[in-house]
Amino acid sequence: MPDERGRVLLPIARAAISSALNIPRVADESAPWLAEQGACFVTLTQGGELRGCIGSLQAYRPLLADVKHNAVAAALHDPRFPPLSQAELDITEIEISLLSPVQPMNFHDEADALAQLRPGVDGVILEYGPYRSTYLPQVWEHFSQPRRFLASLKNKAGLPGDFWAEGVKLSRYTVTRWREADFAGDAK
Repeated sequence: MPDERGRVLLPIARAAISSALNIPRVADESAPWLAEQGACFVTLTQGGELRGCIGSLQAYRPLLADVKHNAVAAALHDPRFPPLSQAELDITEIEISLLSPVQPMNFHDEADALAQLRPGVDGVILEYGPYRSTYLPQVWEHFSQPRRFLASLKNKAGLPGDFWAEGVKLSRYTVTRWREADFAGDAK
């Protein structure tokens, strides 16, 4: 029942953040598939604005551990934001993006790479020497065309938007995502 995974994962993320903020909360962690390796991103928003986002690009630990770790990291250790306070917890919405395995892209030049990108479908990882960044597929909502998406991804990595060189590596992945709003009838 893949569609029901969010009903399990979201309360686990909220309980992990609550516990880190010294607010005791428990969630059901008994689903057997939680022991399988998985990679996820946990995104926190308040009023539709980003409040934290941390994740794993590769599955290297059980999904249960990955969700808990990334939830706490998004709440307390995203360097773009101050740590989440207890008072903010109730106004914070949680979203979990479960990543597919990452696939390297093969392309001849930037135009070829741009032609291969699937807006709204692909999460993209950009790598060039020490520079690295990623955008989840949902970030496409902010860009009207692949060129702008890629330019912003380069900026995020610390490169100019018009940068291109031999040696640029791009990889892609897809996600299955769940937001607490998807289960609004469930208790938070």
